[in-house]
Amino acid sequence: MAGRLTGKVALVTGIGAGMGRQIALRFADEGAEVLGCDINAEAAERTVEQAAGNGTPIESVHPVDLTRPADVRRWVRIARDRFGKADILVNAGAIAPRTAPAGEMDFETEWRPTIAGEVDLVFLACNEAWPLLKASGRASIINFASVNATRGSMKMAMLAHCAGKGAVRSMTKQLAVEGGPLGIRANTIAPGLVESAMTAEAGAIAGENVETVLSRSLLGRIGTPDDIAWCALYLASDEASWVTGADFAIDGGVTAV
Repeated sequence: MAGRLTGKVALVTGIGAGMGRQIALRFADEGAEVLGCDINAEAAERTVEQAAGNGTPIESVHPVDLTRPADVRRWVRIARDRFGKADILVNAGAIAPRTAPAGEMDFETEWRPTIAGEVDLVFLACNEAWPLLKASGRASIINFASVNATRGSMKMAMLAHCAGKGAVRSMTKQLAVEGGPLGIRANTIAPGLVESAMTAEAGAIAGENVETVLSRSLLGRIGTPDDIAWCALYLASDEASWVTGADFAIDGGVTAV
């Protein structure tokens, strides 16, 4: 089923690493015209080079700080001038959450950066890209919730992270409500623990935490960015044309028990 996104324009944030990188590469491989962005210019450039080497080139704007409205507007303006529409928006970019526990979390240096890096940047991209998605008439927004949008963690201090991902999940449902009459679908993917530079930075894929996750997994492993990219591909494609307002748990079965 090659070419599942042929003729579609995809805007993908966070293409420098992890899920965003793999989604951008997968979408290009499936025929989409991809315009990515990342705050890390060197990482984004490596993704662009890999896509070119694969014979499925993508474009990127970098550096882009997705928590800055002016940067998001600049990225979306380039998409508008280049394509005139957007069929897909994937908000894969995020900032590693701060993990201080309740009662000890600092508002300015821990709470606010986490909320900005998980909620504000999703709002800004959706808000700016909305006219381009409306111009498509058959558009798909893919946002990222988490297993922690609906449950807490006994091993890590996830107060701000749980709040942020819960907000993204709820916000996406409202985007689906408002987007439906305009031909804009909106869904969330809720990954379990996925191996990436960000989860490594947060200390989530080492020691007791990963052992706990593996003990609850029905499939006996943590996820990979490609596991998530396949779900994103489905939601971006016309195969999901009757799917909106949904949340997809891609977590190895952790939330099933």
